[in-house]
Amino acid sequence: EEAGVALAIKEINEADKGIQIEVELGDSGDLDNKTYETTIPRLLAADVNAIVGAASSSVSLAFIDQVVGAGVLQISPANTSPKLTDYADEGLYFRTAPSDLLQGEVLGNLMSADGHETAALIVLNDAYGTGLRDATKASFEAAGGTIVAEPVFNPGDTNFSSQISEALAESPDAIVLITFDEAKTIVPALVSQFPAENLYFVDGNLADYSADFAEGTLEGAKGTAPGLDPDTIMDFLDKMDANWVAEGNDALTSYLYGPESYDAVVLLALAALAAGSVEGVDMAAKMQEVSGGSGEGTKCFTFAECADIINDGGIADYDGISSPVTFDEKGDPTQGNILVSIYGKDNKITAVKE
Repeated sequence: EEAGVALAIKEINEADKGIQIEVELGDSGDLDNKTYETTIPRLLAADVNAIVGAASSSVSLAFIDQVVGAGVLQISPANTSPKLTDYADEGLYFRTAPSDLLQGEVLGNLMSADGHETAALIVLNDAYGTGLRDATKASFEAAGGTIVAEPVFNPGDTNFSSQISEALAESPDAIVLITFDEAKTIVPALVSQFPAENLYFVDGNLADYSADFAEGTLEGAKGTAPGLDPDTIMDFLDKMDANWVAEGNDALTSYLYGPESYDAVVLLALAALAAGSVEGVDMAAKMQEVSGGSGEGTKCFTFAECADIINDGGIADYDGISSPVTFDEKGDPTQGNILVSIYGKDNKITAVKE
C-alpha cells in the first residue's frame, strides 16, 4: 500500500499540474495493539488534508469519527466491510476496494463451482470477518451449498484449537479461513487433518507463505482478493516496485492493494484540482465527479491526462489501475475486480487462468 502511494505522489509531483503532495506515514495497527490511537491524533495535529487508510475495516471504524469530525477526507484502499457503506461519515469517507459483498459472492460461487456441497468458515469476529462471512455464506447457499459450521475467534486470540475442532467435526468438503495473520497459526494444525486443496483464503490472509510453511503445505489451496491478474498490469507493478526499491526499500513480495492505493492518491489529487481547494470537505464534494460517478466527464487514464482536462475547464473521469472505481453517492466503488488465485508447491500464489 505504501508503495502504491509513493508512486502516485512521485508522478503527481513530477507532472507539475498545479498540485504538490507531501506525505506523513503512520502505522494504523490493529484492534489488538491499537497503534491508531497515537497515529491518528499525530496525523491530525500535523494538519493533513486527507488520510489514506486504514488497511483494516475494523480499524477504520475505530477512528473514522475522529477523522471526519476534523473535516479530513479519508479514503481506504483496502477496507471491504459492508458496514462502511452506510456509516455516518459526513460524506468524507471513500474506498477504492470493492465491498466484501462482491468478494463473498465470488468466493461462494467458486467453492460451488469446485464441486463442494458443504463448507465450514473459521471467522475473525470483527466487522471485516463477519461481513465477509455473511456474504460468502449467502452466495454459497444460493448456489445450493450448506454452511455446516462457522466458529469465530476474537482479535488478539492465539489459540484456535476449538475453532479447528468445531469446523472439522462436521466433515465439510471445504474450509474457508476468514482471518488475517492468524492463518499462520491455524494452517499447520489444520492441514495435518484436512486436505490443503480444499482450503480457501481471502484478501486478509492471501499471502506468500514460502518462508512460513514446508514446501507443499498449501499446494492446491485457493483464495480470492480484490485485484487484477498481475500479467495484465505487470508494467505498472514493475514500475511500482522499482520506485519502491529506489526509495531505499526491499523489493515487494506482494502487490495486494498497491494499485488501489495508487488510485486513491490520484483521485485525491484530481478532486483537489477540480475543487480548487485541498480542504477535506471541498475535495470530498468532487470525488464522485472525478471518478466518473456523476455520469459526466471525459475518460482519462493517468493523473497528467486527467489534470489537463480539469485545468482546461473540463470534467475528468479517471479510470484507475485497480478498476474504473466510479464512486457512488456513498463513496463506494460501483465496479471492482476479484482475482482468484491458487497456491503452488512453493506456497506462493498465482492467478487462476481458467
